[in-house]
Amino acid sequence: MPAPPHDPLERYSRQVRFPSLGQAGQRALLASKVTLCGCGALGTVLANHLARAGVGNLRIIDRDFIETHNLQRQILFNEQDVRDNLPKAEAAVRKLRSINSTIQIEPVVTDIDHTNVLDLVGDADLILDGTDNFETRYLINDAAIKLGKPWVYGGVIGSEGQTMTIVPGKTPCLRCLIETAPPPGMTPTCETAGVLGPAVAVIASLEAVEAIKLLTGANDALNRDLIMIDIWDWTFRQLKVAGLLGKIDCPCCKHRRFEWLEGGMGSHTTTLCGRNAVQVAARRPEPLNFAELSQRLEPLGEVRHNAFMLRFATEGYEFTIFPDGRAIIKGTNDIAKARTLYAQFVGS
Repeated sequence: MPAPPHDPLERYSRQVRFPSLGQAGQRALLASKVTLCGCGALGTVLANHLARAGVGNLRIIDRDFIETHNLQRQILFNEQDVRDNLPKAEAAVRKLRSINSTIQIEPVVTDIDHTNVLDLVGDADLILDGTDNFETRYLINDAAIKLGKPWVYGGVIGSEGQTMTIVPGKTPCLRCLIETAPPPGMTPTCETAGVLGPAVAVIASLEAVEAIKLLTGANDALNRDLIMIDIWDWTFRQLKVAGLLGKIDCPCCKHRRFEWLEGGMGSHTTTLCGRNAVQVAARRPEPLNFAELSQRLEPLGEVRHNAFMLRFATEGYEFTIFPDGRAIIKGTNDIAKARTLYAQFVGS
């Protein structure tokens, strides 16, 4: 007798048996498309949950590469990924495809900025925050409000994290609560305050639950507060924000001024969270020729490269250069110095 047809819902049977989801909810997940911005600590936990839950199409965007200190909390990576100098998005997708080969997963190794964010999130049903900086979050917020797409904010430092679900027209947006980004040096980072892996897992799991609700239409079950949790002190706080909708003179969701999206706010050269490093986003129309650049740099320091990046160490600085011309320069937090080094070794 011929084998019975494969049931695509079988692998999700334990999830389907949850009454609030059921077969209809699972089919909605399989038909959905999510853009995950950032694939570090929060992003890897989010991506892991979503792939296993059966989100049908998952785009993972990250600008960064894997380092040994990431392994403490970024659950999709291992030591071999560090040795292979893999970008986070690429390494994450390789792992996820071995976890669930039935869904579509797309890695995008790039920096999210005002020139590309609309293209990266425009076809998504939902945007998720796995980033580590407010500049990118404000870009996501602008794009989500302009396009009318829901997104879920999350952040973790030390043992404390927070998350909020944002649905344009139904909840306040990020700028309703925090109109301007904290200036550099005024807030703790993973470098100064550290970060606990379990705190990341808690916040990312809450984000993932909200994603499942949004994608399956369970809007009555959505979180409508700003949730703040400290897993060390075991404190849980809810800031009631739903009533603020329309009552705050928000430049974004009330006046529809998309200042971050239009490039009027933010920078193209960014200090990186806890890294003693600066990213120089010098996009080029054609990909860099790593072979030629490597030959040019070899007399000046240690150089190695693969298809994804070139690494160059000299004078106490380490460059990680990507095909689009973007570079992460480790060894300084001085933006002006980083720009000088980029022009000196890579070119203007």
